[in-house]
Amino acid sequence: MATKVYIVYYSMYGHVETLAEEIRKGAASVEGVEAKLWQVPETLPEEALSKMSAPPKSETPIITPNDLTEADGFVFGFPTRFGMMAAQFKAFLDATGGLWRTQSLAGKPAGIFYSTGSQGGGQETTALTAITQLVHHGMIFVPIGYTFGAGMFEMEKVKGGSPYGAGTFAGDGSRQPTELELEQAFHQGKYIATITKKLKGSTTA
Repeated sequence: MATKVYIVYYSMYGHVETLAEEIRKGAASVEGVEAKLWQVPETLPEEALSKMSAPPKSETPIITPNDLTEADGFVFGFPTRFGMMAAQFKAFLDATGGLWRTQSLAGKPAGIFYSTGSQGGGQETTALTAITQLVHHGMIFVPIGYTFGAGMFEMEKVKGGSPYGAGTFAGDGSRQPTELELEQAFHQGKYIATITKKLKGSTTA
């Protein structure tokens, strides 16, 4: 049986979605791992999204809480709102009460990635405040630490991400994830997929 890693995200302007695709590629590069992209439901009406100049959503399938039970591991991604995850992702997690009651996700590894508007916009607090969601489900938070190597210490270029997970800066919306940020996202996908595969192997041995 293949190890299933779900990359679940919310993206309003596409920055998180771009990172998600690289994370999927990284996870899929691990032999025996099946990586799949999912997006959470939008909660804003079309009128509001239009006024915010949000582009149309991609064709990535919409996830339901019960879909989470099929995966062996996760990478959750979202943009920040005042240093915390966007309400759309929080609303999705709020709907997982049934899974929490049965602890259906307990013991499953999960990582976090994110996008912020500026360097002081929540690159660490967005992940830090999201960990509480994992804790209540009994999930295992998997940070990337400094496993990305020299890329973690880049000082000459603006780079998102932290030991908590991959990240990018959206700025006014025109800035897109850089090559280094995409490399870090790929690394995170591969890293978490490797750990997920090991954990699954240990529980089925």
